[in-house]
Amino acid sequence: MSSEDQLRAREFVELHDQVQTSVHLLDSLESFLSTFQKDLSAVSGQISNLQDRSKDIDNRLKSRRRIEKPLSNLLVDLCIPPALATLILDTPVSEDWIPAIVELERKLDTLKLRVRVKAARDLSEVAEGLRIVAATKLRTFFLALLEPIRSSMTTNLQVIQSSVWMKYRPLYTFLQRHAPNVAHEVQRAYAAAVRTYFETGFRRYLRGLSWIKASPNFSRTTEKADNIANAPGESPDPEVDPARLLYARVDGPSVVMAYMADDKNHKEPLEALVRSALLVLMDNATAEYSFITTFFAHEPRPALPTKDSSGSIMSPPLLSPTNGDFEETRSNPGSDFGGESAAPRRRLTSITSVMSSGPQEPSAKEELAALNALWKQVMDPVLDYCQTFIQNAIEPPPPVVPLLTMIRLTEDVVSEVQRRNCGPLETFIFTIRLKMWPAFQKLMAENIDSLKKFAEGASAGYFRKATTTDAAVMSICRRYVTVFNSFVALTDQAEETMIFSNLMRLRQELSKLITTHTDKLGDPAAKARALSKYYEQLLQGLSNGPHPTSHPKAQSELAYWRQRDEEARRRIASTHGRR
Repeated sequence: MSSEDQLRAREFVELHDQVQTSVHLLDSLESFLSTFQKDLSAVSGQISNLQDRSKDIDNRLKSRRRIEKPLSNLLVDLCIPPALATLILDTPVSEDWIPAIVELERKLDTLKLRVRVKAARDLSEVAEGLRIVAATKLRTFFLALLEPIRSSMTTNLQVIQSSVWMKYRPLYTFLQRHAPNVAHEVQRAYAAAVRTYFETGFRRYLRGLSWIKASPNFSRTTEKADNIANAPGESPDPEVDPARLLYARVDGPSVVMAYMADDKNHKEPLEALVRSALLVLMDNATAEYSFITTFFAHEPRPALPTKDSSGSIMSPPLLSPTNGDFEETRSNPGSDFGGESAAPRRRLTSITSVMSSGPQEPSAKEELAALNALWKQVMDPVLDYCQTFIQNAIEPPPPVVPLLTMIRLTEDVVSEVQRRNCGPLETFIFTIRLKMWPAFQKLMAENIDSLKKFAEGASAGYFRKATTTDAAVMSICRRYVTVFNSFVALTDQAEETMIFSNLMRLRQELSKLITTHTDKLGDPAAKARALSKYYEQLLQGLSNGPHPTSHPKAQSELAYWRQRDEEARRRIASTHGRR
């Protein structure tokens, strides 16, 4: 074999070795790629698992973030701030208690609503202790506020009510809701103290008015309830007094003060005393009714917020993370290891539904009845004193004009009481008014009957046996004018049967009296002149009265007597013509 062949054979051997080496390398690479493919498949599965776990963790994070703020507010609401506890436990009741008590009430309501929360149950004993301490201190505080009323009659009750009691009304509202027994005790103590205060004050005031009425200088000694035909021409004839007619209005003269009774020379007409008693009663009774119906009324509970938290002096108000119905997606702890998530849990009971388990507030009708009963309990002695005083004023009955003045006063007082919305006092005044009308009707019937008997010339125990005289008839005419002018001045309505029907009957009897008296004159001319004289007296008196001339009854009365006067003048003229 030649050297060339040997060299070529060596190259083939080397090439074969290289091919074998390449084959081995390719086999090794194939094995490595196969292993890498398996490893890559395993990594892909792990990445997919990590992605699933990442989504689950992300959902849990979103859920935690969604309830983070409500849960934080809830924890704040459940916690009682140390400043609140320190204020209630270590300080006396003051203005600082007003916002603190509002905050404590909010805490108590929140804890009652969160009875399912363990933290709320743990804090309930602490909150109950604060409630008891607050109720005890508030009881002492409110009872101490009554001491000035009990100790001195110079205390201005309305000022204390408006500037002190009403300022601390939120504290009493707290007692009504969370310590009703204490609230009832405070209410009873208030009623007893104010009842004594009013009873003493009105007893002294009405006693002073009675002294004025019993004084020898009292005008009633010369104002007996004489009828229109009693001793005419012998006693002074009454005249219309516009100043006294003003006592029929609430906005008339000032009331009689208590110290005036010390002056033995002080004079007041009867209607002025009755007016003073009614106006003082009206002002005090309506003011007390307004206070009672405002201070002791049950205030509805404020609605707890359900969405956004609002500002508070110590902590934000209740913010429910559940908003009534709340779904929380809770992940199963096993999900961290590839397990499935648990099903969502749903709260079935709404927070606001728990409110129905609390004490029910009284209805508006029941509450108004209770407040009216409380007012009546306070004012009962005062009403009895006033009723007795007015009863003594109209028995024996005064003259008919002062009596009608008092009736008109009661009507005006009723209107004012209605405007002030004091129902119990309106009923009381209306009852007094009903008692006055029969006395008025009785007086008018006596006047009509006396005038009728006077015209007939009968005595019947009323009059001395005597014939009528010109002076007596003229006196009766003046008295009639006074009664009519006063009645019309005291009557705003164009038609009032009780008033004008009696006046018409009285006018008929007066007309009969004038006719009967002038019939005694034999001369027709003298009779006509006498009739004209009486009619002129009546027309002059009616025209100069204080009543408005536009009043229909005043115009009708003037027309009636003017027609009679014209008839008398025609008779005079016809008599002179025949002569």
